[in-house]
Amino acid sequence: MSNELDLRDYFQILRKRVWWIVSFVLIVTLAAGAYSKFIKSPVYEASTKIVVNRSSSNVGSQQLDINEVNTNIKMIDTYKEIIKTPAVLDKVVEQHPEFGLNADQLKSKISVSSVNNTQVMTLVVRDESYASAAQMVNAVSAIFKQEIPSIFNVENVTILNEANPDKTPGPVAPNVPLNVVIAFIVSLMIAVGVAFLLEYLDDTVKTEEDVENILGLPTLAAITRLQADGLPSEKKTDAAKVKKVGELSSVRTSK
Repeated sequence: MSNELDLRDYFQILRKRVWWIVSFVLIVTLAAGAYSKFIKSPVYEASTKIVVNRSSSNVGSQQLDINEVNTNIKMIDTYKEIIKTPAVLDKVVEQHPEFGLNADQLKSKISVSSVNNTQVMTLVVRDESYASAAQMVNAVSAIFKQEIPSIFNVENVTILNEANPDKTPGPVAPNVPLNVVIAFIVSLMIAVGVAFLLEYLDDTVKTEEDVENILGLPTLAAITRLQADGLPSEKKTDAAKVKKVGELSSVRTSK
């Protein structure tokens, strides 16, 4: 007989342990939400935008050199890496000891990105304080503008906008709704997987259907197990009146 499960069997397995699944998912989801909301420290983000041109000879000219623009765009990836090198970060650490960070710690807070086919770079710093993040990103941008001419033949570096330390934006992390959704999905997958695993490991026979599925034979009769407390009250009384064979109280003598 085939041991393959059909769709009804899967639903039956889930139905058997539905309260365990619901409880597990609820506990994990609430724990993830509470951790994200009340325990994990918020993280703030500040950013600046920088545009770099290899030459300033065409500044103010109405004629654009397409080849020069393409070259500048291709150099963006190089500039993105230079920002995070000791050539820039060591200068930042040296000139701004108030940050209390070394070059490696500062590098871990920095990310640099660029929009495709543009010369604009976005420098982002994340920190547990927005004011500190704004000061760091402005300092790194200024040092990059100062040091890049000595590293490359770059004459025109412009900081398009600086971060404002006086702003009070909301944190960018942790994302509580996203964490709750992820915890719900992951916990549900784990709970369902564990339910099927327990069903697979359970080889006990519990019902007439189990006997028929295992032996391939119909069930002729079933014997129900009853405890003394499970008997009706009148049957309990009758059972209490039954005398054991050999008891002296049940033996009578004739005269």
